[in-house]
Amino acid sequence: MIRTGSRLRQIGWAVALSLCVTGFVALTFRVNAVKSEVRLAEREIVALEREKEILEIEFQTRASQQQLANWNRVEFGYQAPEASQYLENERQLASLGMPRSADAPDPIRVALAPVEGEEGGFPDFVSPITGEPAQAKEIEQSGETEKPESNPMSAPRSLSDRLARDNPIGRQIGRAKE
Repeated sequence: MIRTGSRLRQIGWAVALSLCVTGFVALTFRVNAVKSEVRLAEREIVALEREKEILEIEFQTRASQQQLANWNRVEFGYQAPEASQYLENERQLASLGMPRSADAPDPIRVALAPVEGEEGGFPDFVSPITGEPAQAKEIEQSGETEKPESNPMSAPRSLSDRLARDNPIGRQIGRAKE
């Protein structure tokens, strides 16, 4: 008998424990479902508050437009442009302009066309002391005048010639191997 009572007690405890675990799981699922509903309700509240703010701004904007229209009618007298006030092309716009006066400055040019006889590339260095091109002194001192071969399909000088040329300070920059 002691054994059967003990066995029944164990089964009773197992049933009670399983009921508690089942209740706990059911309660957990219910709590999570309620939390999810609360989050959805909070999102809806935030969305409705944003929509309310947008509608308030729209209302204030329309009210201020009405106020501006009233002020315009009473004080300024502005009117919307009519179709006859628009220009059809650039020539009509240019015809409205005035010719330049004699003392007006020259217009600013954006593009620069190459000048004939001028070598392309960078301009010569100018000495800040004398104001003359720095290479002019070197040419006068050496007495040599080099004129590179002019081939329209190539650069004015080869890379090695440009790198081997003495710089204005007087020392050689470097030499490239070909």
